[in-house]
Amino acid sequence: MNGGRGSLGSAARRRFLTRAGIAAGAALASGLAMIPLARARRSRELHEPVSGEVRYGMLVDAGKCARDCDACVRACGDEHGLDPVHGPATDPRWIHKVTLRDRATGRISTLPLMCQHCADPPCVDVCPTGASFRRADGIVLVDKHTCIGCRYCVMACPFQARAFVHEAVANPRPWSPRGKGTVESCNLCVHRVDGGDGREPACVEACAEAGHRALVFGNLNDPESPVSQALARGASAELRPDFGLDTGVRYRSV
Repeated sequence: MNGGRGSLGSAARRRFLTRAGIAAGAALASGLAMIPLARARRSRELHEPVSGEVRYGMLVDAGKCARDCDACVRACGDEHGLDPVHGPATDPRWIHKVTLRDRATGRISTLPLMCQHCADPPCVDVCPTGASFRRADGIVLVDKHTCIGCRYCVMACPFQARAFVHEAVANPRPWSPRGKGTVESCNLCVHRVDGGDGREPACVEACAEAGHRALVFGNLNDPESPVSQALARGASAELRPDFGLDTGVRYRSV
């Protein structure tokens, strides 16, 4: 009898140890899976938080913008995984090339139009969930997790710079979350800005590589930054200054 009980006890212990081993393995796997997340979180904590002492912005020099060039549009699409399959009617574009004609001289010029990253953005004012928000450093963003797709911000934007995602996203980028039924717009490649390695937005980089250098990015509050120095070299203006939005994107005419 004692041997029978011992045999049964050993079997029970083996089953227990097997189950415990499986549970420990699962717990260990979960712990290992959390290590990269913890490291990533620690990496973010090492960076300085965004501050109102910095205001990111851009100068668009229409005189340097080539009419037949769409390098900025293509670079933006590649960077953020904007799906070209569905065509311009359904696929959002965060940058649009627009054509302008001077009524006085008849001169035609083109320039890129994107979110203007206003200091007082109407899109933020009308958002019922707080999905549209402005960071302390001036970058206007959309939180896709809280966006309900009401499109109030699309209607409020005077620059028609916001787009609604009608189709399922086919080519998402891990650094640029997108989703059907949400609103999106230019975010000044915020993942590059926050990366801490000094990379510029994809459109600025592509314009320079194309040899035009019509786009200059940087800290508007720093007189030594490239964008501040470029602005100091000549006159520039906001689009629709009568709205009093204090846009972070400025334009220099031809």
